[in-house]
Amino acid sequence: MTHHNTYMAEAIQLAAENLNHKRGGPFGAVVVKNGKIIGRGVNTVVSGNDPTAHAEINAIREACHFLGNFQLDGCEIYTSCEPCPMCMGAIYWARPSKIFYAASRYDAENAGFDDSHIYHELQTPISHRQIPTEQLMKPEAQAVFKKWIELEHKVRY
Repeated sequence: MTHHNTYMAEAIQLAAENLNHKRGGPFGAVVVKNGKIIGRGVNTVVSGNDPTAHAEINAIREACHFLGNFQLDGCEIYTSCEPCPMCMGAIYWARPSKIFYAASRYDAENAGFDDSHIYHELQTPISHRQIPTEQLMKPEAQAVFKKWIELEHKVRY
C-alpha cells in the first residue's frame, strides 16, 4: 500500500465510522504535511446543525489551527469523496499542494447527495437563480474595499 493509499484509507475509515456516530453523512477527510496527518474531519452537518460542517472544511480548520496559519502550503488533502462546490472553494482558499479523492460526485449523487443543482446554479445568471438575489448598497461596500486597498500592513490572502 502506497503512502497515498494509507492516507486515503484513513479518510475512508473516518467516513465509515461517522455512520456509526450519526453525526452526519458518510464523508471523511485528512490533511497531510510532510508525511504526517495534521487535520482530520468528518461530516458533522446533522449533529452540529451546520450546513458548512463538511469533512473537508472540518479537516482544513483542524489543520490550519495546528499550523497556526490560514493556508495549507505544502499540504495534501485526502477526501473520501470528490469535494462539493463549497468545499472546493475552501480548498482553493487554503491553497494545498494537491487533492486526492476516492468516490466521485456521481457516486455521492447515487447515494442521495446531489450537488448537481449547485453546479448548475453557479453557471446561471444571478437574475435567473432559484434563490432570489438582490444587490444593495454597492457604493457603501465599495468604500470599504477602497479603505482596504489603501490600508498599509495588510495580510493578503
